[in-house]
Amino acid sequence: MKKLSIVVPCYNEEEMIPLYYPATQKVVEQMDVEVEYWFINDGSSDGTLDELRKLHQQHPNVHYISFSRNFGKEAALYAGLKAATGDYIVDMDVDLQDPPAFLPEMYNLLETGNWDCIGTRRVDRKGEAKFKSFLSDMFYKFINQISNTQILPGVRDYRMMTKQMVNAVLEMKEYSRFSKGIFSWVGFRTKYLDYHNVERAAGESDWTTWKLFKYAFDGIADFSQFPLSIAVWIGSTSFVLAIIGLIAVIVRKIINPAAAVFGWASLVSIILLIGGLQLLCIGIIGRYIGKIFLQVKNRPIYIIQEKK
Repeated sequence: MKKLSIVVPCYNEEEMIPLYYPATQKVVEQMDVEVEYWFINDGSSDGTLDELRKLHQQHPNVHYISFSRNFGKEAALYAGLKAATGDYIVDMDVDLQDPPAFLPEMYNLLETGNWDCIGTRRVDRKGEAKFKSFLSDMFYKFINQISNTQILPGVRDYRMMTKQMVNAVLEMKEYSRFSKGIFSWVGFRTKYLDYHNVERAAGESDWTTWKLFKYAFDGIADFSQFPLSIAVWIGSTSFVLAIIGLIAVIVRKIINPAAAVFGWASLVSIILLIGGLQLLCIGIIGRYIGKIFLQVKNRPIYIIQEKK
């Protein structure tokens, strides 16, 4: 009998844990497989850890890792994949937006040996804010235009992988992690199952629009140098325009030496514009340097305070 590891990152999910486990276990019990759960408490400030302790006491196949503080979902996912001991490993959100009913189909498809990973993809975002859905669609279109690593729109972290693929993901030890890109970058034979959006069973999502925006920028910076190219284009364009302007001033002075000096308002506006563009370019470069700075310090991706 093969072993399936279920990795479940959690952040302030006190309400969802008592709902998630029985719903998932009901499906898993129908499968001919040994199962272990790895819940990762990402520095929750509510009773998430207490719920995990209760679950661990009641069910010996339930394990948990609790971080010393909030390190983010990417760190939690990395910790769960590292702790998993199964032949197949699946990553799921605890909010039940990742339907447990897909687990048997995922498992059976991997068992054929034709695939290394069975992922999931939402075909719609019914129930979500339209503005957030619009930003998400634009992100996928943009990153697929500027990056060599292609990411399918609507793809979820909910996927079942072979141990070989998980080991490949764990070899990528970068501090700044963007799992959707990492899963695509490592390759392997992947099949996606489409489904319609499922709303949270309880509680509220911690992913605000601002957090999603920052996460998207990290993904772009991790898998594309396009923002650095923007800085080069802006600098080159400004240089060319400055040369053209200088030539125009010299020619005008030669043609009409008595011409009066004018255009102070426009001159100040141009100076402010160029200064702003320079700061923008420095900021873009600074973000990449900041990522290098965090990586070379070689700090741990997460710190474990409690593990059962």
